[in-house]
Amino acid sequence: MDTFLLVLAFVLAITGFLGSFLPVLPGPPLAFLGLVLLIFSDTHQPDSSTLLMHLVAVGIIVGLDYYIPVIGTKIMGGSPAGTRGAIAGLCIGLFFGLPGILLGPFLGSLTGELISGTSGPAAFKAAFGAFLGFLAGTFIKMAYVLVVIWQLFKLW
Repeated sequence: MDTFLLVLAFVLAITGFLGSFLPVLPGPPLAFLGLVLLIFSDTHQPDSSTLLMHLVAVGIIVGLDYYIPVIGTKIMGGSPAGTRGAIAGLCIGLFFGLPGILLGPFLGSLTGELISGTSGPAAFKAAFGAFLGFLAGTFIKMAYVLVVIWQLFKLW
């Protein structure tokens, strides 16, 4: 049973890694769930302070994930239309694989800004901010999931 739980924990962590850049999967919460499953293990149990630290980290990361692209867009002078465009672009980009995931927020924000009447250079700047925000959020999520995978290897 312990081996099954450990393998399942790794599967959840790897799925969480994919969820770091695929918005349809909640990456950090899935990886955290893998750690939580090990509570039921007899030999591979994480301690409660580790689980509490991870719970707090997941809460912060999930909250930041929604705000980092918005902050990036706003810092670069974007409007709410650019932010909504970035979200729409990301959702549409999912159907086009990795290039769509990377370019979707940028193109969506650019389109939203242009439709709302923002001039070309200002729209491009805001779209670039959305893209940088998306990359920053992705990096934070991936880093967290790699920490969880490292924790699982330590428990192995």
